[in-house]
Amino acid sequence: MKPLKRPATPGAPRVPVGACLAALPLGMAVLGPLLAETPAAGPAAPYAPSGAEHPLGTDALGRDVLTLLLHGGRSALGMALGAVALAYLVGGLAGLLAASARRRWVDELLIRPLDVLLPLPTLLVISVVAVGWRGSPVAIALAVAAVNVPPVARLVRAAALDAASSPVAEALWLRGESWIGIQCGLVARSALGPVAADLGTRVTLAVFLVGSANFLGLGLDPTAPDWAVSIARGREGLLLQPWAVLAPAAMLVMFTVGLNLFADRLLARSRHRTQEAVR
Repeated sequence: MKPLKRPATPGAPRVPVGACLAALPLGMAVLGPLLAETPAAGPAAPYAPSGAEHPLGTDALGRDVLTLLLHGGRSALGMALGAVALAYLVGGLAGLLAASARRRWVDELLIRPLDVLLPLPTLLVISVVAVGWRGSPVAIALAVAAVNVPPVARLVRAAALDAASSPVAEALWLRGESWIGIQCGLVARSALGPVAADLGTRVTLAVFLVGSANFLGLGLDPTAPDWAVSIARGREGLLLQPWAVLAPAAMLVMFTVGLNLFADRLLARSRHRTQEAVR
């Protein structure tokens, strides 16, 4: 006799902790520039302590740290998210085409050139790009996307290969289903689980790469209102004005940790629903 399931107690839905952590820096990146004017060097003293006029103090150039914090997320997170989206667009499409290719030479033609890019050091690629397009956020985002395309393509190909060569795909093909319909309805859906698991790590890596490029002076201008640039400029006066470093660093940590926690929760919920459906 199966044990009776206890009905769920009605109440307010639980808000995921990861979503809350990631929402603050993401909301600040989107709405921050609308809430404050563009930061500029003013008459305030460098590394001024927190006060009524400057709640988080000032940086080395006398700029308000809170204003820099409101403006710095758009470039820090925008470049990383744009790079990951582009990497999945190009690499995901290449992986799907390679997985469903009916001729081996097509698979080799799509994947082998990308394998050549795998051993390239990431910061070396970004450094080369920075020489020609210094200070360009688009160039840095393209460089980060380029180094992420090969692993994304291999991941999607491996995740979709079984579904693309399964009897179900063959039956749909013989029934007259279009190639695009099979790819979107069967093959792409089979890769959603591994892609969702990889997405949190991939975005975290992109944030790290973009932040590293800006921190090392390979990306944006040293005076740009960016979280990583603010950390690089404020580290010399860390003991005088810690908020110039701690505030943007906290935003980056909250976003990456919160995104990974939220992705883990979604995966756990998806696995639970799958197990319930099987039962």
